[in-house]
Amino acid sequence: MSMKPVRSVKDRVVLDTSLFVNPEVRNDFGNSPTEAIKGFLAIAEQIPELEFYMPSSVFSELMNFVDQRRVPGRFLAVLKQKSPSKHELTCPAFFLYELIEDIRDRINKGLRIAEKAVRNAGKTDEKELIQGMRKSYREALREGIIDSKEDVDLILLAKELDALLVTVDHGAITWAEKLGIRWLLPTKFKDYLLGFVDTGETDLKPTSVNQASSQ
Repeated sequence: MSMKPVRSVKDRVVLDTSLFVNPEVRNDFGNSPTEAIKGFLAIAEQIPELEFYMPSSVFSELMNFVDQRRVPGRFLAVLKQKSPSKHELTCPAFFLYELIEDIRDRINKGLRIAEKAVRNAGKTDEKELIQGMRKSYREALREGIIDSKEDVDLILLAKELDALLVTVDHGAITWAEKLGIRWLLPTKFKDYLLGFVDTGETDLKPTSVNQASSQ
């Protein structure tokens, strides 16, 4: 009596727009967002062991950067659009506490930057002063923080699906770390995919995705 093979559970991957849009990381797949999508498809379709997801809000954002007439229809079959289950998901209380503490620290940093700019008024060229203040303010208040609903959707969906999050966003990575979500930089993603194609093993995963992403 023959037995049917047991279907292994597929690993899930949540993708950010940076994989296709950011010029510094998309070149592994193509020299434009549209070509990067085609390059991704050429590899992804060879890997039945993986399922690829993107939050609906992030997908809508991606469509603003591509020539939709040239995007293959099968892209919609390979990359599943899914919003996180906002009403069913729960987050640990520490998430809120740390978010509030982080925001408070950033506000204080912003205040100190503004005070420094005021003290330097009249001593430095006005244009140079404003440019410097904008740069410092942006670094203090925006880098490494979740500052959009798209970022939240990425994190919540990866948490819900127990998926690997592929993003270059420092804020999303910071909070993925706090919530125990696996993550990978887009610059390492092609190698990750080719690992499945080269070996054909259904259970191949990096021993430490986060460690690989930082090398």
